[in-house]
Amino acid sequence: MAQRLVLVHAHPDDETLTCGTTIAHHVARGDEVHVVTCTLGEEGEVIPPDLEELEGHPDDLLAAHRRGELAAALDALGATGHLLGHDGLGSRRYRDSGMVGSAAAARPDAFVNADLAEAGAALAALLREVRPDVVITYDPQGGYSHPDHIQAHRLTRAALDQLADTELPTHTYEILTPRTWADEDRAWTRGASPAAYGLVVPGADDPHPPSVVDDERVTHVVEDPATRAAKLAALRAHETQVIVATDDLHALSNRIARRTTDREGFGRVDPRTWEPWPD
Repeated sequence: MAQRLVLVHAHPDDETLTCGTTIAHHVARGDEVHVVTCTLGEEGEVIPPDLEELEGHPDDLLAAHRRGELAAALDALGATGHLLGHDGLGSRRYRDSGMVGSAAAARPDAFVNADLAEAGAALAALLREVRPDVVITYDPQGGYSHPDHIQAHRLTRAALDQLADTELPTHTYEILTPRTWADEDRAWTRGASPAAYGLVVPGADDPHPPSVVDDERVTHVVEDPATRAAKLAALRAHETQVIVATDDLHALSNRIARRTTDREGFGRVDPRTWEPWPD
């Protein structure tokens, strides 16, 4: 029987970077996948020189461009997109809050300043309409502690809190990476000659982000090499944010090399408490 999934992400490109394999895998199975994006990534750094005028433009020209990138990426993955504050998903639009300490976070329309009861009601309305079997978002630290990722986690919980027990999804997951994978991927990347593409890798002893956890905390894994073409097409769609160096190697504007894999991990949690789901 086909399932329905809703994934909640902070900015365009997050859906592909963290869940591209999962989205494409479920679409290929015949499942219905919805991706909610909370902002248009107005504070993003622009990589291609011919588009650099979009970065920091006072009229937020980057927002419209990234909306187009998101649409192309979702088309490649086969998912249905929803933008918070657009297309009937709530009336209040939220802007990218930037990294920790950014002046963008002080703006009243910054996503970090969203009224979670109001924004949660918009997301809850979508959940009631779609009635997903599965809801996926970040862990409480937002994967790598970006303020908007943390707020997307809070938004998801606020929406779930507004649902009756009979309206809750059957399964709720946070996005996690097993430490074994993270170590393997970092070692692989160091051996993939990233400098040949103008990229660098973190040191072997550099800390992993908070979403990298002990292997036993990862309760579910999606691993599907058949999704590679769709994921790569989606990564390339996000041209302002992602460098696709090879089919196995990509980077963001910081030029830190990342391995492009066909595997993604998740931890099942209680939708009310966000504690790990009992075995």
